[in-house]
Amino acid sequence: MEKLLQPGVPRREVWAWAMFDFANSGYTTVVITAVFGAYFVAVVAGNAPWATFAWTLALSVSYALVMLTAPLIGAWADAHASKKKGLWLTTLGCVGFTAALYLAAPGALALAIAALVLSNYFFGTGENLIAAFLPELARPRALGRVSGWGWSLGYVGGLASLGASLAYIGWAQGQGQGAAEFVPVVMLITAAIFALSSLPTLLMLRERAVPLPAHIPRTAWRQVRYTLGHLSQLPDLKRFLVCTVLYQAGIQAVITLAAIYASQVFQFDTQRTILLVLVVNITAAIGAFAFGHVQDRIGHVRAIALTLVGWIAMVLFAWAAPDERMFWLAANLAGLCMGASQSAGRAMVGLLAPPAHQAEFFGLWGLAVKCASIIGPLTYGVATWLTAGDHRQALLITGAWFVAGLWVLRGIRADRGRRAAHRFILQAEHG
Repeated sequence: MEKLLQPGVPRREVWAWAMFDFANSGYTTVVITAVFGAYFVAVVAGNAPWATFAWTLALSVSYALVMLTAPLIGAWADAHASKKKGLWLTTLGCVGFTAALYLAAPGALALAIAALVLSNYFFGTGENLIAAFLPELARPRALGRVSGWGWSLGYVGGLASLGASLAYIGWAQGQGQGAAEFVPVVMLITAAIFALSSLPTLLMLRERAVPLPAHIPRTAWRQVRYTLGHLSQLPDLKRFLVCTVLYQAGIQAVITLAAIYASQVFQFDTQRTILLVLVVNITAAIGAFAFGHVQDRIGHVRAIALTLVGWIAMVLFAWAAPDERMFWLAANLAGLCMGASQSAGRAMVGLLAPPAHQAEFFGLWGLAVKCASIIGPLTYGVATWLTAGDHRQALLITGAWFVAGLWVLRGIRADRGRRAAHRFILQAEHG
């Protein structure tokens, strides 16, 4: 394993890094996907006609805030060698505001929206910072594998948090409690698991970066302006960021709306929806772990292309599914592709990002993903409106994002992009 890691990186530190994926995945699984969303619409907002819109708008605001600040925070972290400090702050922020969701009682709409926006903002910002450690830990030829280890452990963490939450929900319902009583406690459970599971990362992960030389502009604004003004020197990375927006728009639509599709097209009840989330997390963990090895063997561009072909096949299966059986096949294929493509994208950015500027460029990657998080679900929503509520047609229309991403991916060469990244850093140091 030592041949896969950068010199001086012990195995336990890679485990500590991967544990952050384990820790933060409980937030998305429990808060965003499985529990709090439905509670927000039905209980906090009282099933008002605008309740679902308020939920999606709150998420969109948080994603927009990440988009606006991610490159700046990344540039600041690079300039001052402060990725670890930023990770501490974002972890405390996400844990604290997730715990604040305990106060989201029926009718407490403003508090619930504020805590949701801030917790999701800190989650997204921390996600970018932890990703920026990847090139410091893994050699270029092993980026896919190490990224896959972390992402697969993340899905296990999501399952652990969801399992703990469901165990408490089952007990609370047995005591005659309703959602207004047990969901707030679930938010505390989720926050506690995040806090405890992130401790190995926060205590054992080392900051190997050094502050940028004094003659290089150190302010975040100036650095981001420089990078954006010279992004043409990194054509493959620039093209991959565009590609990321396109295919991630499809992925984010599937993640956000899979439960709605299942309920509207196949009449899934709550129990089967939770089972769907559990199964997809398991297959996603398998996909992330196994595909990291494939990515390092066949190359990053080919690997991502393979996952996009899988996504297109998944959309066609789900669109054409005559019954629930084919839909379950599509759901498991989605899980495999989700774990593989999410991990592969992170590894690709690690390969193409200029050395000493990883946090800034992972911030740009985060900007691309969050942009996709807005336009992907919005595409599906508009499509359902234009097709008079036809969710099958809406899914097919949304699947066009995967085709577009595959088309843009064709012109990317990872080896050329890697060489350009090293030239970029030399010019930045002397420019």
